[in-house]
Amino acid sequence: MVSLPFSDYCEPLFDSEPDLHFIMEYLQADLQHRDWRYIEVRPVIGSFCREGEDVGFQPAKRYSHHRLDLRPELDQIFRSLHKDSAQRRIQRAERAGIVHESGRSPKMLKDFYDLLVLTRSRHHLPPQPYLWFRNLVDCLNEAVEIRVAYKERVPIAAILTLRFRGKVYYKYGCSDLRFKNLGGMPFLFWKTIEESKKNGAEEFDLGRSDIENEKLISFKNHWAQGPTQLVYWRFPAPDKLALKETWKLNLVKGVFACVPDRLLAATGRLIYRHIG
Repeated sequence: MVSLPFSDYCEPLFDSEPDLHFIMEYLQADLQHRDWRYIEVRPVIGSFCREGEDVGFQPAKRYSHHRLDLRPELDQIFRSLHKDSAQRRIQRAERAGIVHESGRSPKMLKDFYDLLVLTRSRHHLPPQPYLWFRNLVDCLNEAVEIRVAYKERVPIAAILTLRFRGKVYYKYGCSDLRFKNLGGMPFLFWKTIEESKKNGAEEFDLGRSDIENEKLISFKNHWAQGPTQLVYWRFPAPDKLALKETWKLNLVKGVFACVPDRLLAATGRLIYRHIG
C-alpha cells in the first residue's frame, strides 16, 4: 500500500470490485503478523464500502472537503464568492496596499515559516519542522508555490500550495493576527485563483476540514459552496482507537499551551514524526 505522506485522500486503484476485496482481505490477514495498529483507506468519494457491510472496515473519521471549479470566467468566479467575507476583504486588501510575492526562494520560505510558527502557537501545537518544507521545495520544485502577503514589507499572511496536472491543492495557511483586518488571507486566496486559472488549472482544492471545526468550514464555504464528505475507513473497528487519539490530542494541546513560542519550533523538530 503506497500513498504520499499526509495525503488528505488517496483513492484505491483496482480493476474490479473482486480485486479490491481480495487486496483488503489479504491486508486484514497480514495485519495479524505485522506490527501494525490498523489499516486505513482514504477514498475520495466516501464509498469504499457500504456502512454495515461485513468487510471489517468501519468509518473512523469524517471531514468536509471543499473544491472550487476554475473553469468559469474569472469575473464569474469572483461573483460567486461571498460578498462580505471574500469579495470585500479582497478589495480591502487592495485598498490597503497589500502586495504579494510567489515563488520558492529561501527568503519566502523563511517568511512563510515564521508566520506558521505564530499560527501553530495560537492553536497550542508545535509547527512542522522547517526541514519538512525545505524538502518539499527541493523534491517537488515547481509543483510547490509559496505566496506571501506583505504590508510595507512586513509579512502578514502566507499560504503553500501544490500543483498536479490540472489541480492546485491548498495545503498550509498562516497569518499574523495583528493584521487580520487587512484581509491578507482572502487576498492570497484570490491571487492563487487568478494565477492558477491563468496557468491552465481547472480546480482549486481547498482540502479537508474536521467536521467539528465549524469556523474553518464556514471560511471555506465563502469560497466553494457545497462541500462533499471524506470518510476514512479503518480495520479493526476504530471506536476505542478514535477515542484514544482524541484524548492524546487534547493532552498534547494542553501541554503545548504552556510552552514558550521560542521553544515550539525546536519541539516540533523532535516530536512531529510521532504526533503528525
